[in-house]
Amino acid sequence: MDMSTTYMGLKLANPLVPSASPLTMDLDTLRKLEDAGASAVVLGSLFEEQIAHDAEELEHYLHYGADRFAESLSYFPEVQEFKLGAETYLDHIRKAREALGIPVIASLNGISAKGWVSYARKMEQAGANALELNVYFIPTNPSLSARDVEQVHCTVLAAVKASVNIPVAMKISPYFSNMPAMAKSLKDAGADALVMFNRFYQPNIDPEKLEVDLSVNLSHSNESLLRLRWIAILSGRLQISLAATGGIHTSGDAVKMLMAGADVTMLCSALLKSGPGHIQAVREGMESLMEKHGYNSVNEMKGVMSQQKCPEPSAYERGNYIKALTSYGPTSTFE
Repeated sequence: MDMSTTYMGLKLANPLVPSASPLTMDLDTLRKLEDAGASAVVLGSLFEEQIAHDAEELEHYLHYGADRFAESLSYFPEVQEFKLGAETYLDHIRKAREALGIPVIASLNGISAKGWVSYARKMEQAGANALELNVYFIPTNPSLSARDVEQVHCTVLAAVKASVNIPVAMKISPYFSNMPAMAKSLKDAGADALVMFNRFYQPNIDPEKLEVDLSVNLSHSNESLLRLRWIAILSGRLQISLAATGGIHTSGDAVKMLMAGADVTMLCSALLKSGPGHIQAVREGMESLMEKHGYNSVNEMKGVMSQQKCPEPSAYERGNYIKALTSYGPTSTFE
């Protein structure tokens, strides 16, 4: 069974890649992930706030409300604390490259171009095989137009691409008004891959303490369906790598994403729940499913259920909505 795939030019042994999380910031855990069959790893993010740079530009963007970060388990409350950790992160890249035989993808999490360019270069110099840009941007200013929001992403991407020679992936949210148009804009700005999608952790309110609860909730398999739809729609339309992240827990989840057109599937919550060895279980389950359905390779299976190739293309559009509503019936009798 040929499980190999190609992701933004990187030849990978299989499509299972641990995404950015606290797990990938521990060297021993990285070794365990590789031993379990991970074909590459995305290191936990270096946050823009950890990089010493022009505080005025950062303050300007922070006023738009981008103040929660996907891989962070704590909130950075004081600006003076943001300068810690950048050099340590670069050292982690060097150690990961020395310890592992698989590609190491560094991750930058932020919103302004100026804060990223110099460290993108430093990450490349430290040995990163590729970069993942995580523009975790929640606009709250009603004067900021949709085009301005889109331009933030394209500006950051273009600046980083101009400064490095390694592949660059863009991790985005699902909340653009025209996803295919935005995907094309990012490709035109230089993206080698799109990572779909960022999980915006949703704040809750504790009505007793009158506090905002910032607890991290891990994903579940149903969350993968949003990724599946857009990957299926984009597959074959743009010459760009596609990564599915968010809600990938089982071998079935991973296989469906590949059938939709993903080049890799990224795991985070599943590994936080079950440990690094879960990768081996998912890979073995994928091999069984592929053998059952007569697929000899990942490439043979990739995209067979994309919108361009599936028997019912309208299932990914409005037709799916109408059919689902009209065919639904209650599972029990109400008295």
